Amino acid sequence: MEELDLLKKAWKKEDHSFEQVSEKEIYKMLHRKSSSIVKWILIISILEIIVWSGIGIVYNADDAIKSLHAEDFLIYLKILTYINYVVIAGFIYCFYKNYTKISTITSTKQLMSDILKTRKTVRNYVWYNLSMIFFCTILGFAMAFIYNPDMSVLKEKIAQDESNWILIKIILILGFTVVLLIGAFWLFYRLLYGILLRKLNANYKELKKIDL
Repeated sequence: MEELDLLKKAWKKEDHSFEQVSEKEIYKMLHRKSSSIVKWILIISILEIIVWSGIGIVYNADDAIKSLHAEDFLIYLKILTYINYVVIAGFIYCFYKNYTKISTITSTKQLMSDILKTRKTVRNYVWYNLSMIFFCTILGFAMAFIYNPDMSVLKEKIAQDESNWILIKIILILGFTVVLLIGAFWLFYRLLYGILLRKLNANYKELKKIDL
């Protein structure tokens, strides 16, 4: 941001004509930086879906379900997978639209609006992914508990436990595991997209000063 700081200092000089030139230069620089940030958001989101698809190919969930003799769930899993891909593709399309809009030379107000839309899209994307991770984790535990033959002994203990203490412990362990997993992914997304969003927010603040 050193170049931007120099322009801001020059902008404060008394010469009115130079002030106008400096304002335009600051806008162009913020526009260029914002466009680059949104481009990286688009690239990272595409790379992310490629990585997750690769993991899905290496770890075949269908085989795991078949090993549990839970074939009835296969059709629901496929439907969920297709829905997830459609939603993710929708987000990537939104990222692309945001990039094409923000790359076009527009007014300061329009650029500020595009920045806000991009930030909102990224946040919705992160919350959707975290929600899917939460849902799939709970579904995985439920399937393992219901269909895994190794769980039969645990089921008998739960049925014989009048105080329900075993069930409470299982729920607590499950809750802790889910919170830990969601927390890890939240940190991952915060590092992945948080830095870019902070830079985008800094650009928005600078544009707001120009627009005043």
